[in-house]
Amino acid sequence: MSKQPAPVEKNEYIDVTFEDLTHDGAGVAKVEGYPLFVPQALPGEKAKIKVTKVQKGYGFGRIIDIYEESPDRVAPPCPVYHQCGGCSLQHLSYEGQLKAKEKHVRDVMTRIGKLPDVPVHPVLGMKDPWKYRNKAQVPVGMREGGLIAGFYQKRSHDIINMDRCIIQKEKNDEVIQAVKEICDQYGIQAYDEKKHKGTLRHIMARIGQATEEVMVVLVTMTKDLPNRKQIVQEIIDKVPGVKSIVQNVNSKRTNVILGEETRVLWGRDVIYDNIGDIKFAISAKSFYQVNPEQTEVLYGKALEYAGLSGEETVIDAYCGIGTISLFLAQKAKKVYGVEIVPEAIEDAKANAELNSLQDKVEFAVGKAEEVIPEWYDNGVRADVLVVDPPRKGCDASLLETIIKMKPKKVVYVSCDPATLARDLRILEDGGYHTLEVQPVDMFPQTGHVECVSQLVLKEEAGIR
Repeated sequence: MSKQPAPVEKNEYIDVTFEDLTHDGAGVAKVEGYPLFVPQALPGEKAKIKVTKVQKGYGFGRIIDIYEESPDRVAPPCPVYHQCGGCSLQHLSYEGQLKAKEKHVRDVMTRIGKLPDVPVHPVLGMKDPWKYRNKAQVPVGMREGGLIAGFYQKRSHDIINMDRCIIQKEKNDEVIQAVKEICDQYGIQAYDEKKHKGTLRHIMARIGQATEEVMVVLVTMTKDLPNRKQIVQEIIDKVPGVKSIVQNVNSKRTNVILGEETRVLWGRDVIYDNIGDIKFAISAKSFYQVNPEQTEVLYGKALEYAGLSGEETVIDAYCGIGTISLFLAQKAKKVYGVEIVPEAIEDAKANAELNSLQDKVEFAVGKAEEVIPEWYDNGVRADVLVVDPPRKGCDASLLETIIKMKPKKVVYVSCDPATLARDLRILEDGGYHTLEVQPVDMFPQTGHVECVSQLVLKEEAGIR
């Protein structure tokens, strides 16, 4: 059978009407069924585009002229939006963003999960969808003999020098600028990834939203940090609220930001923050949600779906530093958390003690699909099982374990609607019924959306 050629050619100019948005915010137009993905285009718009890349099943393009604009199109407020790769939806009104994310969740539930009748609620958005991120980590470079810092340009490692980012906490911007200027003043050389030389790779700032505590992390290629004492003192003097100054050493040729070695240069090795009534200790490497305001909404919904009365035993798979576990422990009889990262479990145990909940939680290091059956063999029977997996979704063997163990209720927290839909289908086929899906907008101005899903065991609910 001969291959059908694409109906468009590279560098061809064509008129299209956009039908949809991808999960990362690109407009989708089709030519004879062949999809073309075009950044910063919106559904319903008519435009002239230039085809920039043609592949077997799909292609890419860029806008040349828009003939008919969407009523949801707005002017992006960020001056470097068209260059920066951080946001993808600033050209879409916030109301339009929420509608697009809801539609995306509905679409994958139908297309991937084969669950067209599952109720998908409107996305829970923010009153102010700006200045929400409590962590900034920016690469550092050299230009005209001085240090620059900012995010990478789209599809490149060229740094856009910027003094503020409008989805970051303003305090983060102030910390990054102050630290950049201090390091520049003391002649610190930026890391050159092509030559694998230089000292300073990234500057990270973490802010406790409730406590206003600040952590500064200097990510260096070398263990030696010239003028370390003077730099530390300048940071103490010029960064209000700083409680922790940390150096992380990453000497590898890699795109991974943090290396394995972390040393405290001054102050504590953690800062503290609160989500609701729970206090957390956050280290340089801790996974901690970057939008605390919406995290409280997300975890509150998970707690609501768990429906705890105080008598339940709960298992939290992928428990991380114990964020959801401790929320649940406020209302459960006992919570068991499992996580494959040993450092995260140490943080989880410390956070349990911090909140005087150590008697109500038990944490273990390992793969959920191995640890949970061990608990089962030792007599642990979960009434509710909570999963909050990485973007790739639940491990297949964990889903098999859930189906075998039959907890009455499953609460699935997801950062990727597509893998959520896939896993819900598996759980449905294994005897569960999905009652509802609640999307939560954790990352305004981007295409990402989190979801909380509530499932019940069909035989418990009398569902056939």
